[in-house]
Amino acid sequence: MNLGMMELLVVLAIVVLFFGGRKLPQLGSALGESIKNFKKGMKEDDTDKKA
Repeated sequence: MNLGMMELLVVLAIVVLFFGGRKLPQLGSALGESIKNFKKGMKEDDTDKKA
């Protein structure tokens, strides 16, 4: 999946229109926290399988 600059700008514009400019920092923070928790869960699952 190769996204060019134009595609990324279109996606960003849709996100801004959908969520609004004030919600973007909250959305980014929640997304980052979700990714961090997902990686932590995957790491814990790997250690459970090895033990």
